[in-house]
Amino acid sequence: MILFINACVRSNSRTRRLADAYLEGLNDSVTEVKLWECDFNKVDEAYLDKRDELIRRGSFDDTMFELARQFAAADRIVIAAPFWDLSFPASLKQYIELINVLGITFIYTETGEPKGLCRADKLTFITTAGGYYFPEEFGFGYIKALAENFYGIGQVELIKATGLDIVGNDPEKILEKSIDEIRRSNNA
Repeated sequence: MILFINACVRSNSRTRRLADAYLEGLNDSVTEVKLWECDFNKVDEAYLDKRDELIRRGSFDDTMFELARQFAAADRIVIAAPFWDLSFPASLKQYIELINVLGITFIYTETGEPKGLCRADKLTFITTAGGYYFPEEFGFGYIKALAENFYGIGQVELIKATGLDIVGNDPEKILEKSIDEIRRSNNA
């Protein structure tokens, strides 16, 4: 099962267009999580106390761990998130906070190193940006570090289209070129 984490809130999202092209080339069922539809819990002391107690007891069947269980069980993960204000949408960060669960997505070894428990062998991060300034450490780098170092996902790739809002650029042409590259890569 492919888990598609969708942070593209606009109905005409350019990032979503790239993601759709990518997902078309995969031969597996897709489960989509629309982050704008998620009812993220308020993280206060009571929430953290409950979460810590459940984790301590190894009681992972509570609904607060539903997204973490889903993430850990996915065979492949695709995240579509536009590059906004030098990162990704805040809802993706909220989602990450919910899936980082000791005992579901990772554990700590005796030496204190994280060890991933996720089933996925590949995570694909798809994004678009209006300009060319796209420091990977502001968004993708964070996702990549989590995937490799905490979740145990060995292959992490970035698909992006940049320069879409630069005066004189043709955003449609840039997107079509990226979509063609995705389709060629999927058929290879």
